[in-house]
Amino acid sequence: MIADSVRLALPAEAGSIAALQRRGWTRSLPGDVADEVLASVDLAAMTASWQDAILRPPLAQFRVLVALGDERVVGFAAIGPSDDPDAEAGADALVAEFVIDPAAQRRGHGSRLLNACVDTLRADRFTRVAWWVQANDDVLRQFLSEAGWAADGAHTEVALAEDAPRLKLVRLHTAID
Repeated sequence: MIADSVRLALPAEAGSIAALQRRGWTRSLPGDVADEVLASVDLAAMTASWQDAILRPPLAQFRVLVALGDERVVGFAAIGPSDDPDAEAGADALVAEFVIDPAAQRRGHGSRLLNACVDTLRADRFTRVAWWVQANDDVLRQFLSEAGWAADGAHTEVALAEDAPRLKLVRLHTAID
């Protein structure tokens, strides 16, 4: 029996991560946006991308972490240096992806994974972390707010194409030094 835990992802887990990401998109994105995103990439391509991210990250500070529970991957996070235009190189990090399997939520996996993200980024000498969150995702915003994160005033809209459905995002941040 594997205890609930968090660790670096293994290449063999890329398929589980991709499948979990697709389930997460289905649940967290508005229907029209989810349909557009899911139609733009298949599971095999996503699995290959996650395998590359695990095996050959562009920088050593890019990491993929997995939350384990019930003897399987129940969540994952992708973290690394922030690519925001106003980010300070070497100081600002980003949580780029963070998904907990809906069937495994409310069991502490999200908190464990969030703490592991912060610990890993702190070990890499980052002092701040940002996270782009859907503007209407009150559950995630409350989770992060209770963990000490706050909106910093930055916001954006993203879409796969000019005429595609748009998603409004706000940036939250926290100090980790």
